[in-house]
Amino acid sequence: MKDQIIRLIATGFYSGYLKPFPGTWGTIPAWLIAFFLIRGDLPILLAVCVTVVLISVWSSAAAERMYGHDARKIVIDEWAGMFLTLLFVPYSLTGYIVAFVAFRAFDVIKLPPAAQLERLPRGWGVTMDDIAAAIYANIFTHAVMWAITNYWKG
Repeated sequence: MKDQIIRLIATGFYSGYLKPFPGTWGTIPAWLIAFFLIRGDLPILLAVCVTVVLISVWSSAAAERMYGHDARKIVIDEWAGMFLTLLFVPYSLTGYIVAFVAFRAFDVIKLPPAAQLERLPRGWGVTMDDIAAAIYANIFTHAVMWAITNYWKG
């Protein structure tokens, strides 16, 4: 029973089993939760973000024993990264789409220190590289939204 719960959580309710690109599929449920349920409510988003980061570290460490180190099926770290990327982003479809694309791009690119953080032990390595990608994506999203707000005279 415990292994089933770990699989359920670590794979983002089994979204990590979807192919191709399980990381992208695994990010979609978090984005949908943020957009349709949290709807820009900052205190709730912050609480969810912190909670999911902690759950990610725990469940990723446990899931690595089943799937191997940072296996592609483990996508709870994408959830943590997506929620962090959305912090303080103005609630709008445009902002949330920019955040999604930016997070996926930075997660794939792995700018320093993301690649180095990936080497941390257990669930920390699985989660922290996505946290680094989320910080880059958050900054990028804010810059894009600032540029759209100030310079796009559509």
